Amino acid sequence: MATDFNLKDYGIKVETIHRNMAPSALYEAAIKNDKGSAIADSGALITYSGAKTGRSPGDKRIVENDASSDNIWWGEINIKLDEHTFQINRERAIDYLNTCEHLYVMDGFAGWDPEHRIKTRIICSRPYHALFMHNMLIRPTPEELEDFGRPDYVVYNGGKFPANRYTSKMTSETSVDLSLEDQEFVILGTEYAGEMKKGIFTVMNYIMPKEGVLSMHCSANEGDDNDVTLFFGLSGTGKTTLSADQDRKLIGDDEHCWTDKGIFNIEGGCYAKAINLSEEKEPEIYRAIQFGTVLENVVYDPISRAVDFTDSSLTQNTRASYPIEYIPNAKIPCVSGHPNHIIFLTADAFGVLPPVSRLTPEQAMYHFISGYTAKVAGTEMGVDEPQATFSACFGAAFLVWHPNKYAELLAEKMRKHSASAWLVNTGWSGGPYGVGSRIKLKYTRAIINAIHAGALNNVETTHEPIFGMEVPVSCPEVPSEILMPRNTWADTDAYDKTAAKLGSLFANNFEQYASGVGKPVLEAGPKI
Repeated sequence: MATDFNLKDYGIKVETIHRNMAPSALYEAAIKNDKGSAIADSGALITYSGAKTGRSPGDKRIVENDASSDNIWWGEINIKLDEHTFQINRERAIDYLNTCEHLYVMDGFAGWDPEHRIKTRIICSRPYHALFMHNMLIRPTPEELEDFGRPDYVVYNGGKFPANRYTSKMTSETSVDLSLEDQEFVILGTEYAGEMKKGIFTVMNYIMPKEGVLSMHCSANEGDDNDVTLFFGLSGTGKTTLSADQDRKLIGDDEHCWTDKGIFNIEGGCYAKAINLSEEKEPEIYRAIQFGTVLENVVYDPISRAVDFTDSSLTQNTRASYPIEYIPNAKIPCVSGHPNHIIFLTADAFGVLPPVSRLTPEQAMYHFISGYTAKVAGTEMGVDEPQATFSACFGAAFLVWHPNKYAELLAEKMRKHSASAWLVNTGWSGGPYGVGSRIKLKYTRAIINAIHAGALNNVETTHEPIFGMEVPVSCPEVPSEILMPRNTWADTDAYDKTAAKLGSLFANNFEQYASGVGKPVLEAGPKI
């Protein structure tokens, strides 16, 4: 029900404001007001994001301001926007929100560490968006909500209304704009809920490094001995899947910070890919799809309400958003000590990189800055099949500072806390994409288990000549013949040429960062 809470300070005059509604109430509102919404047989809420089923990174803008301009990595990732145009878009979003009969507000926290969390307010017109952010933010207690006060950042989600593409600096009807000085975030022309989540992450990626805290696009879990592992990797590399381990406590599946005390999760929930989801392969995630979960852009049987997770007719980027406590072994609160292992996940579309290799500290920095993987179909608009790509720090789209800033923080913390580093390829073996086959999930899980058990610490290794990594010759429960990729190719000459080509791509990509790193890191790259 509505309360006396209002948004008049933001120029929003709508009288019926629903603040921090219970999931059951948001279900009712979604079924009534969100076209196409339905309740799955599992109890999850099925919703649709409209034409945009993935992020629109080319439409992201940051306001250029003297106070922050020198700190920002300007270019294709962070595109400049003037203050006047930001205010036009803000006004457009507010004008749209003022046409709505009902508005929904979600007040919550980003960051489980009270010393570093930020208060966030989401203002939106769709119950689906409110429930999504109810899951993804850290939910305040009644007492915290009562004393919430003025938020640190406000998100105006006017995504059902387009940007005016004739406005200066607009390239389409979609615009996602951040003002670090006004501490506001404006969304127009896209109803994809992930824009809100990643907008908050972008904010944290600016604030945290200023405080000497490393913000990271990674998942994290903890073993019985309080050993902590970080998993870096872009969408589709296995970050969420591999961190949801029934034998370890889940700290978080996507966004973390590393402080002088240890790590903390930024989010209160998980946003897992749902395509081809099954209880057999990913039991923890599958069972988390229950009442309160948002199922985004999935196809279901209208009679039985059973979801067909194999159906990608709407998008490859089907998603499930749920509170982290839906994972039975989640660690609440989502904080832990310093990491023992750093694992870089890559879905190598060339079929060149080994399933597992140990990295020196210098190689770890090289691969962290490079952020090589394959862009998975459906995660972004216009991508229809996997493509080789480089994404600095395994999350370039969300960085604000230059990548070297994050790399220096990672190097400093790894050295100080003696964290080991591993490169794990969850991509292709026996040939490139289209020829070889995807490395089996059970083998990757066995590799991760071996790292945690220390089974690879003293095993014999083979030196990989181009990338210079030490590759274990054996790993429990993994066929030894797949550990050296060259041995899996029918045509070894073709492998050599492909490996050299990939090495050249690494070297060419790294040229843009070379001036900001030391000689040891440069020498840790591929030898062509």
